[in-house]
Amino acid sequence: MSHTAHIPSHRKPRRSASKLALRAGVAGGVLGTIAVAGAAGPANAEPVTETIEMPTLGSLDTAGLASAVAASAEASQQEALDQSLESQENAALQKAAKEAKKAKAEADRKAEAERAEKARAEAEAKAKAEQERLEAEARASRDRERTQLRTTSTSDNSSSGSNASDSGSSTGSSDSGSSTGSSNNETQAPSGSAASIVAFARAQVGDAYVRGGTGPNSWDCSGLVQAAYAQAGIDLPRISYDQSSMGTSVSLSNLQPGDILYWGSRSGSYHVAIYVGGGKYVGAQNSSTGVVEHSLDWDTPSGAVRIL
Repeated sequence: MSHTAHIPSHRKPRRSASKLALRAGVAGGVLGTIAVAGAAGPANAEPVTETIEMPTLGSLDTAGLASAVAASAEASQQEALDQSLESQENAALQKAAKEAKKAKAEADRKAEAERAEKARAEAEAKAKAEQERLEAEARASRDRERTQLRTTSTSDNSSSGSNASDSGSSTGSSDSGSSTGSSNNETQAPSGSAASIVAFARAQVGDAYVRGGTGPNSWDCSGLVQAAYAQAGIDLPRISYDQSSMGTSVSLSNLQPGDILYWGSRSGSYHVAIYVGGGKYVGAQNSSTGVVEHSLDWDTPSGAVRIL
């Protein structure tokens, strides 16, 4: 039997070059050993007629190698999968960190805006409270002064009663002249927008005074002035010191119906009223008097502004 007798004739899968080289080396070593043994034998030795069976290529153990290769491939696949998962996790963490940072910045911005709005509201409330306090103090001061004036006037009238009866004719003459002077101040009747403002203000005389009141049956000083000017289509601010800061400053000796009278400084007034002509004004004074019409000398204003 030849040394190639056991090689199958049917086709087999192609083997790698390294495996074929290994097997060829084994076969070559076996053949070399036989050749050396033959040369060392006696010259008259009989020819070797026994066929030596060569190991077949299939006799080598390839199962372990295939298993190792499969295990290596599986390990490489698992490592690639782990790296992919790690990359996805890192990307998700970075995205979450960015979104958290953005959300925190938005929350900080809203909190700052709320703090600013709260501070503004507190400042406005404080300013309003201070303005109301000043107005209350001013009203109380005017009330005290008017009480003192009434007390003094009553005392003077009682002490001069007998003198007035003795000089009736001359007093009558003097009073007549005074009335004439007063009527001369009322000869100029308001017209146009001023007439609307004056008419509205006088129509509210007798209404109640309520702090913050804007009508229709109760008013505070600036609420009445604002409503009166609205009758003429003129929008005024709500607060007294804003109203007295508008228009043009005029002297008390040059007043016209519809002018706004103020008490205090022009940019810091605590009370306002409307001049209605004839040396008189209409204003929402206080809770005890309500809306009244008085002469300028009853409570002389600090100044006046003209908007018409």
